Amino acid sequence: MAKTVLVINSGSSSIKYQLVDLESGEGLASGLVEKIGEPSDGHYKHEFNGEKHELEEPIPDHEVGLKRVLGFFEEYGPSLKNSGIVAVGHRVVQGGSVFPKPALVTDKTIAQVKNLAVLAPLHNGPEATGAEVMRALLPDTPQVFVFDSSFFFQLPKYASTYALNKEIADQYHIRRYGAHGTSHEYVGSQVPDLIGKPAEGLKQIVLHIGNGASASAQISGKPVETSMGLTPLEGLVMGGRTGDIDPAVVFHLIRNAHMSVDELDTLFNKHSGLMGMTGHGDMREIHKMIAAGDENAKLALDVYVHRIVGYIGNYAAQMGGVDVITFTAGVGENDEIVRRMVAHKLSPFGVKLDEKKNDTRSKEPRIISEPDSKITLCIIPTNEELSIARQSATIADQGDSYGNTFTK
Repeated sequence: MAKTVLVINSGSSSIKYQLVDLESGEGLASGLVEKIGEPSDGHYKHEFNGEKHELEEPIPDHEVGLKRVLGFFEEYGPSLKNSGIVAVGHRVVQGGSVFPKPALVTDKTIAQVKNLAVLAPLHNGPEATGAEVMRALLPDTPQVFVFDSSFFFQLPKYASTYALNKEIADQYHIRRYGAHGTSHEYVGSQVPDLIGKPAEGLKQIVLHIGNGASASAQISGKPVETSMGLTPLEGLVMGGRTGDIDPAVVFHLIRNAHMSVDELDTLFNKHSGLMGMTGHGDMREIHKMIAAGDENAKLALDVYVHRIVGYIGNYAAQMGGVDVITFTAGVGENDEIVRRMVAHKLSPFGVKLDEKKNDTRSKEPRIISEPDSKITLCIIPTNEELSIARQSATIADQGDSYGNTFTK
């Protein structure tokens, strides 16, 4: 019988899920639960075997939503009872300094994940709740937390440390934790096979650019830098986030616009970035606006690319060179215009883009640079679900590094 893992990503008002076949790496079934706890009807979507099943009804909380999801598996397939499920993997954004590696879901680890919500208020609370609910619904199946920040826990101290007063930084656990680590680790691990070079000594930059966006620098598969920091706000320009910005902007707006902390949080995290500059957070809309002659959209795209290229230059210098740059996530995988703009900015350094390959749509990992390019350019579709599934299966079988083992 095939072995599978159910991967769950619980948000404040939504749940994404996928049943992953560990052997083939394929997603056997997937779905989405939206508008949890909202006054209007919630929305379910379950996809299996090429068929899509949808339902709208009130969804008061995560427990109701997840119960319905388990019902969909039995009603529409594939039945979890007959799918060889070995674990349920829960994606968690912030593990802080508490969880450098994945952890079995226990009463203690649930409480710890909830406590870390101060570092990721929109994510950790719902993710802990999702694990609590699934643990009660599937008590005979191991539940595992896999943390987005774990991969970057390996950052050198000079890269993870802010030049902030040490006592304050230590007291409030302020350091650079990074995010999207599961994606960066997965994509980075696929690069050596794609380009036919050993992982040892390979200097690479991974650009995870979607609505959320981050960059990482890796040597021999280990992270040496990343763009996100204490929270996912730092770094590249994003759909709704500012990315890097002078912190004194906060003081300026408090003193002159009389904005509250919550108003500033919303402004920086949701109403800035592409959204703040153009009214749209989706890069596809930005391109349409540029085609129609919108100068604000053109400037937004230029700022977006400028920031990416700046990070590439920084990381190339920090690593003493770069062998490969890989694009992934929604924009990275699907936006040939952004990739072309980045590549052309790097042409003085011997980067040569194969225009035809760049313009060809595909879901396959591929090289898009010319054979004589000084730096290899790649596209590798991210697969966070597969990475979470594999890590969860290992922990379910062997226990975690904190001394927890699963017993029925």
